[in-house]
Amino acid sequence: MIDYVLDFAEVQRIVLTALAEDLGEPPRDVTSEATIPAEQTDTAELVARADGVVAGLPVAAEVFAVTSQGHAEFRQIAAEGDRVVRGDVLAVITGPTRALLTAERTALNLISRMSGVATHTRRWADQLEGSRATVLDTRKTTPGLRSLEKYAVRVGGGTNKRMGLYDVAMIKDNHKLAAGSITAAYRLVRATFPDVAVQVEVTTLAEAQEAVAAGATFLLCDNMTPELLTEVVGAIGGRAELEATGNLTLATAAAYAATGVDYLSVGGLTHSSPILDIALDLRPR
Repeated sequence: MIDYVLDFAEVQRIVLTALAEDLGEPPRDVTSEATIPAEQTDTAELVARADGVVAGLPVAAEVFAVTSQGHAEFRQIAAEGDRVVRGDVLAVITGPTRALLTAERTALNLISRMSGVATHTRRWADQLEGSRATVLDTRKTTPGLRSLEKYAVRVGGGTNKRMGLYDVAMIKDNHKLAAGSITAAYRLVRATFPDVAVQVEVTTLAEAQEAVAAGATFLLCDNMTPELLTEVVGAIGGRAELEATGNLTLATAAAYAATGVDYLSVGGLTHSSPILDIALDLRPR
């Protein structure tokens, strides 16, 4: 089993924010409080309603832990990254019934979203299997959920490109225009932040050669055809890592991977993945 790392402090922040949005102030679940005795306990199952890849079970567990004040037992049946089919039980939770139902929607919102991202990413990873290319995510994430969505990409077999504007410098077209050229922009970034990794977006073979001459070791090849990418791969000759980006689809993934690039970046992993339908079912009493 692969140990996918989650930032627990970030998980807690997101869970508390999501629950506060659902419970209001003062926090309350009016339906559950009105219909269920405080002392009642039950067992519920998280169940897949569609085929896919599961991600986010530890996040769901934290939701139930918060609403039950630590009194719910969360037992994972599936593991992160497992391929599941409709009807599979992913986890079994036993605890105060009110707490289970109060947690339900928040837990499902998070795990369904994360599993949807993992499922979509796995489709790309499967398409690239056998090539040297890996699928990358982007910063096109849901505000406030970036750490969870990028975690889900890893669970699905993809790789995180960068977490934000702070950890990697990415010189794009507007930076080139503002600085005057690729070379000027690269030198300015390197002089200001000598320890930060620098990536450069290029759209032509000439720009790729200029960027490498300036010192770049990672190029984003934007909206290039497979034919042009093949030329760039040959011309750069391993002097920089190469990423294909822009208007990629599952149908064209293999063709782009065959050019010899190192990565395919896909914003749709996080901005367009449908959820994986997951439900919470109370066991009959």
